Amino acid sequence: MPSTADLRVDAPASPDVHLANSVVNEREKQFLVRGTPAYRRASLAFFLSGFSTFALLYCVQPLMPIFSQEFGVSPASSSLSLSLSTGFLAVAIFCAAAVSERFGRRSLMFVSLLGASLCTIACAAMPDWYMLLFIRALEGFLLGGVPAVAMAYLSEEIDPKGLGASMGLYIAGNAFGGMAGRVVTGMLAEYLSWRPALAGMGVLGIAAAIGFLILLPPSRNFVPRKSDTRYHVQAWLGHLKNPTLALLFAIAFLMMGAFVTIYNYAGFRLVAAPYNLNQTELGLIFTVYLFGIVASWAAGHLGDRFGHFLVMPLGMLVAVAGVGITLASPLWLIILGIVLLTSGFFMAHSVASALVGKLARGTKGHASSLYLLGYYLGSSVAGSLGGHFWSADGWWAVAAFTGVMLLLSLFAALQAKRIAVRR
Repeated sequence: MPSTADLRVDAPASPDVHLANSVVNEREKQFLVRGTPAYRRASLAFFLSGFSTFALLYCVQPLMPIFSQEFGVSPASSSLSLSLSTGFLAVAIFCAAAVSERFGRRSLMFVSLLGASLCTIACAAMPDWYMLLFIRALEGFLLGGVPAVAMAYLSEEIDPKGLGASMGLYIAGNAFGGMAGRVVTGMLAEYLSWRPALAGMGVLGIAAAIGFLILLPPSRNFVPRKSDTRYHVQAWLGHLKNPTLALLFAIAFLMMGAFVTIYNYAGFRLVAAPYNLNQTELGLIFTVYLFGIVASWAAGHLGDRFGHFLVMPLGMLVAVAGVGITLASPLWLIILGIVLLTSGFFMAHSVASALVGKLARGTKGHASSLYLLGYYLGSSVAGSLGGHFWSADGWWAVAAFTGVMLLLSLFAALQAKRIAVRR
């Protein structure tokens, strides 16, 4: 439980919030303030939740070439092991947002993390491709209880002056989990097999879920409320009518779609000639997620200081440059391109996530769910669609597909800034 010293009342909003003129009255709320023990515990708890979510979700990505060979499926079909999870996660976000409004944030996130971890262990025992896909779909549905609720908790409980930094640390946990899921799974698959690799990731997820439950302070600014379907529909429509938020939702779809597409099919490119990387070497390439951790943390602080609408387009430009560099043939340039894509993506995503929490007028869980619906639909739809580009014309087609999405996201970001200045 946070002490009185850990809380501050009536904290002022950041310049971005005043610019958009879209913050609800924060008077009489008790916030977790940056630098206090409760703030640090909450930030670490959400780092663990982000770590566990992305590790469990993306641990199958380096295994896609193995799935393609072992189960006799195409690259596009093997991507369903990830796309089904992200697709069902996107749908579940709506259910999670509604349930958390009535029963609270903390317990729902813990149950979701624990259930998804058990599903990952179950996947390791699946003898049939379609059974594995079914469990992965269920896992994605369970994980829907984490992302939207996490963003809502942070937006409600964290002092607005420290929200960007706290959100950045949460996104850094996403990046670290995404890296660990890919690297550890790839290495274990090389020396054992893919089944022990998935089982190990499930056990790691259980440990992270327990740590999350122990560390996270109870909500102070959230009051559970009974509601019906009409209430939730009106809440979602209200956020969609805000043009700045609607553009941020589109940005989530485009940025995540481009990012996942590159990672899905880079493995198919690099295990083939002339690179011929093994699973360990392929998994080690995913350590570039470390750059995403630093980028998301730095972007959160820079956004709080200089303005989120300045930092977000910068991240998108870095990502576009990264995709262009992956067209080169030398392996080190391909890796450099992936580094830049990863850094730029997490810069933009960290800032956009914070903006959604700040610009939403009430029902922040619903606003977060719409952002994450776009985010995970982008992963699911574009992630699978990219396989057809890969089969049609190789890496050039994949790069063109993702480059267009990133440029569209940049245009949306500039439009969002223009609208926010006018409001």
